[in-house]
Amino acid sequence: MKLKVCLAAMLSCAVGLACAQTMPKEINIAYVKAPFNLQNMVMKDQNLLEKAFEKHGTKVKWHTITSGAKQTQAMAAGALDFSAVMNTASLLSTNGAGNPVLIANGVAHPADTFAIVGKPGKAMTVKDLKGKKVAGPRGTVLHQLLVAALLKEGMSIDDVEFLSMDQPAALSAMLSGNVDASLQAASGIIKAEQAGAKVITTAKGLVNVNLVMTVRQAFAEKYPEAVKEVVKVQRDTLKWISEHRQEAIALGAKEHGISIKDATQLADWSNYYDVVTDEDIKGLQQDQDFLIANKLMQKPVDVEKLVLPVARQ
Repeated sequence: MKLKVCLAAMLSCAVGLACAQTMPKEINIAYVKAPFNLQNMVMKDQNLLEKAFEKHGTKVKWHTITSGAKQTQAMAAGALDFSAVMNTASLLSTNGAGNPVLIANGVAHPADTFAIVGKPGKAMTVKDLKGKKVAGPRGTVLHQLLVAALLKEGMSIDDVEFLSMDQPAALSAMLSGNVDASLQAASGIIKAEQAGAKVITTAKGLVNVNLVMTVRQAFAEKYPEAVKEVVKVQRDTLKWISEHRQEAIALGAKEHGISIKDATQLADWSNYYDVVTDEDIKGLQQDQDFLIANKLMQKPVDVEKLVLPVARQ
């Protein structure tokens, strides 16, 4: 009898432990408002993740990390579980380097919101960049844009002096005259133009721009229910945005320090989405081919395995 009681108690503890492990004690997620990620801004402003995980006793910690490369570094170190927004160039590069990061949900296809911007003064073309200094974040879709634009004109990244820095630093460097052009997204483009800078080219027609929500593979394997909950919150947020568009745009304008008019334009350009499609996976393969060919990715991976089932449902 005592043995049965002991076994029952042990089983109860084991079941309780398993239940407790279905949700983490803490979720660390990157906050990325650029280029104009309304889902991310609304989720954070309205504490939607915090409310969803309160019943599980899970704390949500936001980290402002704008560079995709820095996000993947934090994931590799185990300091970050999710990126609410990551470009596919960073996703592919980190997987090619042996750091498994997966797609949990779609976010946007904002090709018009990524650009190469020339310093104030005479308008420049891509050909004019030869021998010039260009600043921007390495290993990102903006870096990919620069390589693609140069390639189209018969040049390579070796034809410019590329300086790796985040977007705000690149903008400051360009406006102060320390570099000739910078790689900018969304409000960065608007602020550059307001200061007299001129867009040389956008990503449209050059790069397949796809922004996605990502998660560390180790976290996804250990806490699949938590991943589903985060995805549900993001999708519910997108639905809320479609039903409260002006309120969401006003929030985005405030976060970026731009006018409602400019914020509306960025929202129109963003092409928000959630469910990952076959076309998105085809685009991932094309991105990988480009990155490998231009030595921006160490080795190829099976792109279909980078997409969690929940991202396609």
